[in-house]
Amino acid sequence: MVHWQHVLVLGIVISGLTGSRVSAETAAPSGDASIVSPDAKVETLWVDKGFTEGACVDVDGLIYFSDINFAGGKGKIMTFDPTTGKTSVFSADSGQSNGLMIDQKGRLLAACGANNGKQCLARISKTGKPVCLVDKFEGKKFNAPNDLVIHPKGWVYFTDPRYVGFEPLELDHMSVFRYDPKKKTVHRATTDITKPNGVVVSPDGKTLYVAETNNGLSGLEKDPPKNPKKRMTLNAFPIKADGSLGKKKVLVDFGPQQTGIDGMTVDQKGNVYAAYRAENRFGILVFSPEGKELAYIPTPEMPTNCTFGIGKDASTLYITAGSGLYRIPCKIPGFHPSLPLDQ
Repeated sequence: MVHWQHVLVLGIVISGLTGSRVSAETAAPSGDASIVSPDAKVETLWVDKGFTEGACVDVDGLIYFSDINFAGGKGKIMTFDPTTGKTSVFSADSGQSNGLMIDQKGRLLAACGANNGKQCLARISKTGKPVCLVDKFEGKKFNAPNDLVIHPKGWVYFTDPRYVGFEPLELDHMSVFRYDPKKKTVHRATTDITKPNGVVVSPDGKTLYVAETNNGLSGLEKDPPKNPKKRMTLNAFPIKADGSLGKKKVLVDFGPQQTGIDGMTVDQKGNVYAAYRAENRFGILVFSPEGKELAYIPTPEMPTNCTFGIGKDASTLYITAGSGLYRIPCKIPGFHPSLPLDQ
């Protein structure tokens, strides 16, 4: 969900993600008015000095989101309560959590990255402590788990790129993994993506969407090349009965000159809402399941992720962007694969 490009942190240029890019005036949404009204406004809910990511919703309507510490200090997990409008700290030391999601048992799961992070797929205890579920594949430490999605059958798909962090890379590929919580096993789901980022499941549970956000760098280069080889795409994989993935289909190729997309969510009709980070057109892009662009929602800052509320708030899109949390009313209720639809 995070990709760094031209970020200056403590004098170090980090490749891929800039949270400081702010639009002077957020333009109106455009495209299909049955998805989002051109009159809809992006509302600022909370802004601080950190870097927000990984928004998800709980059955009680609370919005959780990560606040990453690029300086290598303690990252946080925050909660926003739509009923009171208050934002508070849920975890003061999140293990550098990024992607978040509530599972079928009501537990908060997190993809915890590197840069003094846990480098694991974790559950977050009720006291806010990250507890690693799995941190290695074939005896080798994960690169930096980034995003996750929980399938209705309980499988946890998570991405493992590396954009920032001083820790050595032990694995030979930046892959998508599948964790089976019942068997407590982890499988490499695919190596067909060169550097995976955002990940989401279709409402029918048959498709896994994966953002390929390859900035051509590992974050460990002492002298990064001026023109690294990039690959920025949105992909769809069929999900087989056993949870394994079929052949990749490239839905959108953004081209090497753009930054591509970060985190994603879906609505109940199967449309994909993706955090698009191109310098000249950043915001939320809405795609059909076939990859056709349907709508565009400009955001005040470079977006990183998004999620829908539930219940009466089901059509509200919550967006993490730059150092803030935002929301905008949409027309189609969101879909949460591990939460009951009637919430």
